[in-house]
Formats: sequence, structure tokens, C-alpha cells
Amino acid sequence: MLDQGAQVSLARPDAAAPAGPARVWRPSLAGVVTALPLVIALVFTLPIAAILLHLLLPAEGAAAHLATTVLPGYALTTLTLGLGVGIGVTILGTATAWLVTLCRFPGRSVFAWALVLPLAVPGYVMAYAYTDVLQFAGPVQTALRGLFGWEAGDYWFPQIRSAGGATMMLVLVLYPYVYLLARTAFLEQSVCTLEVARTLGCSPWASFRRVALPAARPAIVAGTALALMETMADYGTVAFFGVQTFTTGIVRAWLSYGDRVAAAQLSAVLLGIVLAVVLLERHSRAQARFHHTSARYRFLPAYRLRGARAMGAVLACAVPVTFGFLLPVLVLTGMALGVDEPGRLGRYAELLRNSFVLGGITAALAVATAIAMAYGARLKPSPATLTANRLASLGYAVPGAVMAVGVLIPSAAVDNALDGWMRATFGVSTGLLLTGSIAALIYAYLVRFLAVSFTAIEASLGKINPNMDGAARVLGCGPLAAVRRVHLPLMRPSLLAAGLLVFVDVVKELPATLMMRPFNFDTLAVQAYNFASDERLAEAAIPSLIIVGIGLVPVILLSRTIARSRPGTAQGLP
Repeated sequence: MLDQGAQVSLARPDAAAPAGPARVWRPSLAGVVTALPLVIALVFTLPIAAILLHLLLPAEGAAAHLATTVLPGYALTTLTLGLGVGIGVTILGTATAWLVTLCRFPGRSVFAWALVLPLAVPGYVMAYAYTDVLQFAGPVQTALRGLFGWEAGDYWFPQIRSAGGATMMLVLVLYPYVYLLARTAFLEQSVCTLEVARTLGCSPWASFRRVALPAARPAIVAGTALALMETMADYGTVAFFGVQTFTTGIVRAWLSYGDRVAAAQLSAVLLGIVLAVVLLERHSRAQARFHHTSARYRFLPAYRLRGARAMGAVLACAVPVTFGFLLPVLVLTGMALGVDEPGRLGRYAELLRNSFVLGGITAALAVATAIAMAYGARLKPSPATLTANRLASLGYAVPGAVMAVGVLIPSAAVDNALDGWMRATFGVSTGLLLTGSIAALIYAYLVRFLAVSFTAIEASLGKINPNMDGAARVLGCGPLAAVRRVHLPLMRPSLLAAGLLVFVDVVKELPATLMMRPFNFDTLAVQAYNFASDERLAEAAIPSLIIVGIGLVPVILLSRTIARSRPGTAQGLP
């Protein structure tokens, strides 16, 4: 008797196989997840592609006029501003980070977190406060005239509304980028190298200059690059001070001239400058790497300062905190208390609601998109997926005004095409579905700030042992179930931090909001700018203070995280 296998082998070769149900191809869930980074990269690089394509168009009208008249001035002012800010934040951030990390002096523990507070104050808010204090009719010049009996023209006083004033404002609000990264690098450095330097006869200053500073150079350069990108992206400070940069030119070309070609071509030039800064930062690091060779972590050496040195350290840390946070907040509070307009409380509640709606929706979408990108790369870490994630994260290097132009061009084209098709087919007008609502604005925010959430989520996901993925699969969890039941609970703190950082960035964002907001839809940032533009600084103080208050929470949390970044802190290391 033949078994079933033998029977099959004896069947005639020309016998037709029994017909079965037709097999329908269905994409696997894992395949969809791994393809998401490619789709996201395509969608998120569209604004940059739209800007670059306008370089191929001939310069006409406002574009030709700007190129022959003000473009050299824009370039010179932007580069001068970047040079001043770069030098200022590097010196201030590195010096204060070294002092609070490896020196002991009165107030050090307070300064360790207080030095981060200026990060909660947007540059344009700082400009409003100092203009009220330092202008001709302000308290400083008024007191000087009363004290010395001077009249107008009898004395010289620095002009706050100038490129130098804008540089000072931006240094005060951006040095925490360098401070945070430099302090992290100093906290993670090896005690052994410092001890060897002291054994070889190096003084504390020499060990800092010859050992600690070179080891922290990649972090310092990265912090300076972030500050430079924020400088290139700033609009509120330079516009309020009357400083002509690429950002002010882009906004003027779009809102005043209505020339999208001029705005796009100026945006392309500024984008090239920003990308040059990014490439310079990457090149400066080259292949430099610094690794710990021991799993044992000890207390960092403490250089106790006394006398004049201790007072110098206190002064060096107190100056940026005082002028970068305390004084502006006190000035704004004084101006806000002088405003007697209870009828505006409803208006401020509406502005706060609008800001929270934009920030909340963007933060939720940014976190969800970042999870899809990071998990897709984890499932299939191919070069294409990793490249797609890097391309989708380029938006953070793009200034808000540039991003607004890049989003408005394709969004307006889609609105016009859809409206034309609906009119021709159904006789119905759809209006401006994207540019007439907050949809296009949220899209611009997402492209701009996705990197903020992606960086935090990618780092958090990378700390989860890949063996846990395999264990989840063995227990019957698919990709989505593994994310929901394993990864998300472990990543909860990072998810909250990423969402909070995106939320605060959206609340503070000015140029993109100013250019893309729908009619009769203002935010706290736009209202503060409008009041300040009309020289109504007292009214601008209230929304400015609310913005600062919102920004304080993530700043303090970030400072606490940095303070605990050195391995071994859980065991009592400082």
C-alpha cells in the first residue's frame, strides 16, 4: 500500500492541480511600519524642495530689486550677527559650565539650574524688556540725566535698537545651549585624565585648557551650532530693533511685496547659510570620539575657590542669570502690573487657548510621527530607512520664515488645484482648506520641530534591549502590540519630555505663525509682537510673561536631567 507521498509522486505529470482559493496579496504590518520612514521623509522634505526649485526661476520684480539693492546688506548683517552671537555664547556657556561643574563656591548649587532659566525667555521678549529700560525715555537714561543734569545730546549712550543690541539679546537667551551641552560633557569626563594632568604639574586652569576643554569640544561646537541656527531663524528681535537680516527680508517679500519667488529665493540663500553651519559643525567634530575605559565612576575633583576667585565665580554666574532672566522678568512684571485693562482678560484667554491648541496638536503628532520613524528604523535598520529619518529631521535647521515659505507654496498650489477641480466638477468652491485653516500651520510646525521629538525618542528607544522585541514576538505580540505593551511604557518619560519640548517651541515660534496664521487667529507670540510693533510695550508684557511661564517647566526639567547625566549619580555622586 502506497502512502500519500507515493501517490502524489505516481500521479501523471500532466494532471491539473486542484484549483484552490485565489491568493490575495496583503502587505504585512511590519512592512508598512518599515516603509513609514520613507513616506514621512518624502512628505517632510517637500517644503525644502519647493524652495530649492524656485532657484531655477528667473528673478523678476521684487526678487531682482532685492538682489541688486539689499541682498549684500542682508548677508553682511546676518553673518556679523552670527559671528557675535557665536563668540558670546561659546565663552559664556563654556565658562559657566566649567565653574558650576568642577568648582565649589557660594551659590554653586543654585547657579547650576538657574543658568538654564534664560532659555525660557524668547529673544523678542528680551528685546521688549530691555527697550523699555534702556531707551531715551526709560528709567536708566532718565536717572542719568537727573543725576548729572544732562540734556539730550550732552552724553552718549549705547543704542539698544541696533545690531549690537540684537547680538546682546541673543547671547543672553542662547548661551544655555552651550552651557547645557558643555556641562553634560564635563560631567561625563573621566576623573583619571584630570588626575593625570594634576600629577604632571597642571594647575586647575591648565588642566581645563589642555584636557577638559579638548574633550568637551564636540559638545561645545554642537551647542554653538544650535545657537547659530536659532540666530539665523530669529525674526522678532531683529525686526523690533530694525536690523535687516535674511529673515526680515523674507517676511517683507512675502507679506509686503506678495512676491513668492523673491521670498523663496531669499529663503534658499538663508537655507544655504544654515546648512553650511551644520556641515561646519559636523566637520569640526570629524572622527573625534571620547570613550570611558572604566565602568567605575568616582567623584569629580572639586576645586574650592576662596576670596577674590570665589567672588569672581559668583559674579560670572550671576551676570547671565540676572540680565538674562531676573531683570527681564521683573521689568515685564512691572509693566504688566501697570496695565489696567480687565476687559482684555477674555482676549488673553482666547490667545492662550489658540496657543495651547496649536502646541498640543503639534506635540501629539510630532511624538506619534517620531515613534513611527524610530520604530521603523528599529525593525529594519537599512541605509534607506536611516537616511530617510535624517532627511525628515532636517527641518529643525530651517528657520521659521523659510519653513513658512516652503509650506505655503505647495499648500497654496494644492488649495487652488482642489478648488478648481471642485468648481469644474461639482460647481462647489472648497476655499482655502489648507492655507485658510491651521492645517498648513501645523504642518509647518511639524516639519520644523520633528527633530526635537525624534532625537529624544530615538535615544530612548535605543536603550531598550532588542531581546525584548524577540520575547514579545514569542509571546504572540505583533509589531503594534509590542510597541503598545512593551516599548511605550518604558519610554513614557521620554515621550512626555519630547512632547513638552515641542509644545514650548510652538508656543514661542513667531515668524512661521505670523506668516501662516488664519485670519483672526492670533497666538500669544503674535499678540506680543503686534503690541510691541505699535510701541505698546506695557500691553506686550502680559502675553510675554505667559510665554516665559510656559517655558519654565521644561527648562527646569531639562536642568534636572542634565544634573543627573553622570553615571553613578544614583549612588550619590554629584
